[in-house]
Amino acid sequence: MAASYIDSYYTRTLASHESYPAAEGRIHVDVCIVGGGLAGLTAALQLARAGRSVALFEARRIAWGASGRNGGFVSAGFATGLSQIERRVGPHQARELYRLSMEGVEIVRRNIADLAIAEAQPVPGIVKAVRYEARGALQALRDRQEREFGLRLRYLPRDEMAALFASPKYREGLLDEDAFHFHPLNYGRALAREIVRLGGRIFENSPVAGGDLLGACKRIETDRAIVEAEQILFATGGYTEAVLPALRRAFLPIATYVLLTEARPDLVRDAIRTSAAILDDRRAGDYYRVVENGDRILWGGRITTRTGDPRNIAALLRREMVTTYPQLAELKVDVAWSGLMSYARHLMPQIGQWQPGVWYCTAFGGHGMNTTAIGGTVVAEGMSGASDRYRLFAPFGLSWSGGIFGKAAAQLTYWGYQAADAMREFRTS
Repeated sequence: MAASYIDSYYTRTLASHESYPAAEGRIHVDVCIVGGGLAGLTAALQLARAGRSVALFEARRIAWGASGRNGGFVSAGFATGLSQIERRVGPHQARELYRLSMEGVEIVRRNIADLAIAEAQPVPGIVKAVRYEARGALQALRDRQEREFGLRLRYLPRDEMAALFASPKYREGLLDEDAFHFHPLNYGRALAREIVRLGGRIFENSPVAGGDLLGACKRIETDRAIVEAEQILFATGGYTEAVLPALRRAFLPIATYVLLTEARPDLVRDAIRTSAAILDDRRAGDYYRVVENGDRILWGGRITTRTGDPRNIAALLRREMVTTYPQLAELKVDVAWSGLMSYARHLMPQIGQWQPGVWYCTAFGGHGMNTTAIGGTVVAEGMSGASDRYRLFAPFGLSWSGGIFGKAAAQLTYWGYQAADAMREFRTS
């Protein structure tokens, strides 16, 4: 049975409705890519531009999972902080990795411009907001990132935050003027069209059921096709099945939730007076932005290891929204949805070569828009011999996620973050 997209803001505002066939017969290509999210699409595009023959296999629809359901935030960084990366790999390699994350932002920006993806609807500006007195920490962060990376960050004191976001919760913020937010599903589908225009092949509704990865010629199978390729890339995420057990064991599927409000420009624009998106600094925080010219709010937040859709998604998120903006008490929810992200225990992307000719590119949960772009790019470079930049991610390999014990630990950690966030806010209220 053919898969369809879940109901969301993004599917309701699709710019085009093309689809791709299911794979059939025997297929021979230079590179086979398993997974039609933004990492796989970026790698396929890079390889097609380099003249390689590429076939991409997606179990459902292009960008069906987290790639097409997320908040649409494109900014530098990873799901874990720079200081944690430094402790693992040292300051020099940490800075190189951070620069890759910045390059990922520019890859997305450049693709939107070069391919004229107007339907991606990029809007500049993301604010990192805090609900406590940072006591100079935000200015210090701004100064370091400007000094070491050339990022343009503008400090927003409490009065400026209040002018932009009419909430009693926020104390300070940093505006990242190089970051932007956009429509990720329209973007991903535009990449797919360009891949096909360049001669690449895309197959939807074609889950991989098995194969042989040991020989010089790799083989995978779907229910109606056999694919032979010199190299294979597994670029799947939170919905990964067991086709590559080492990959499935190496991350945790984590659910996150998003809602779209009804169109009430009078209420929305009285609360949020900027087109910049906002990312709550809390480790258990929210992220949101206005859409449709400020008529609606797209609000995301909460994570859980419970991967089924809870019936009260909308109520949970709406409570967070109204707690932050009491004046939105009358604002109703139009639609709410969830999606599974893939998280490694170290909170970094997992990018590299599993064995000769078999590559992986996954675990982008929490910061996927820039990291899928750079991940797909460096793997494509590695496959074609253009660079070995993928080796920068070698310290963050396919280590075991902990299985059910890892899930329990992740949920307990998240609850701990919520408690710590609440205590910090209480102390500075």
